[in-house]
Parts: sequence; C-alpha cells; structure tokens
Amino acid sequence: MKQSSCKLTVLFQNPFWIGIFEDEYEKEYNVAKIVLGSEPTEVQLYEFILKNYNEISFKKAESQILSTQKKVNYKRLQREVKKQQNEKGIGTKAQNAMKIQHEAAKVERIKKRKERKEAERDRMYELKQMKKKEKHKGH
Repeated sequence: MKQSSCKLTVLFQNPFWIGIFEDEYEKEYNVAKIVLGSEPTEVQLYEFILKNYNEISFKKAESQILSTQKKVNYKRLQREVKKQQNEKGIGTKAQNAMKIQHEAAKVERIKKRKERKEAERDRMYELKQMKKKEKHKGH
C-alpha cells in the first residue's frame, strides 16, 4: 500500500503571509512555497487548495532524513488535528500586543475588585462595631 501525506503550514514573513506545502509520497519529499498576501481565513485556504493544488509546482527536496512516518490511528490523528487547531495561533504583532494588554488589564481589574471588596468588608465591620458600642453606652 502506497502512503501519501501533504501538510500545509501558514506563516507570517514580513510583509506577507506564506504557505509551505510539504508532500510525502513513498520515499519522495517535495516542498512548495506559496505567497498568500494578507492573513487568510480557513475558508480561503480551503478554496485555494481545492482550486489551485494541481497547479502548485513542488520542488524535490534533497533530504538525507528518510520519512519515519508511522501509521497513526485515525482517532489519534483527529485528536492531534483538533489540538493543533485549538493552539493559540501566531497572529500579527498588533494582535499579540493587544492580547497582552488585555490580559494585563484583566489582572488589574481583578486586583482592584478584590481591594474594593476588602474595603467594603472593613467598612461594614467598623459600622457593626460602632453600632455595638452605641448599644452599650447606656441609657
């Protein structure tokens, strides 16, 4: 049985997004690099593969490393694919900066909320103590 596998990796190389296709067929390893332009969506990638896959010119890679690809159980493969899809993507510099900024604001918000809660608790405690003292002052 002949085995074949193809893998697409999408990367950002300033100023464009590129796609690197890796194709393994029997003992041959071929590579192709495609410039995608702006950040592609999954739908755009899928359409590109369906329409243009046959026109992609693969170059035979000179590699001393032979394919050590084992047959993987399809359920395990599905889990790995789902895991890769759920991993945090690379994103643009602006997206990464905004994400870090958002996380920092979130931590700050939590800290302020905790301080407000503590201050309110202290205020209520003081109020109760004052009421107790008022009751004990006498007639």
